[in-house]
Amino acid sequence: MKITVDPARCQGYANCVAAAPDAFDIDDVTGKAVLLRTEGDPGEIREAARSCPVAAISVEG
Repeated sequence: MKITVDPARCQGYANCVAAAPDAFDIDDVTGKAVLLRTEGDPGEIREAARSCPVAAISVEG
């Protein structure tokens, strides 16, 4: 599974953190989502991508 976060699109809503806290966090400096790790519950990671209101997360595979 390939997961990417587009920092230009991210607005820091943190929906991804709520859906998959082991995979995403909000950077303290930029206020944008960062990918912590690519392993994890695929369902949670896909839900995190779906819950992003600005579609800043993409999941392939």
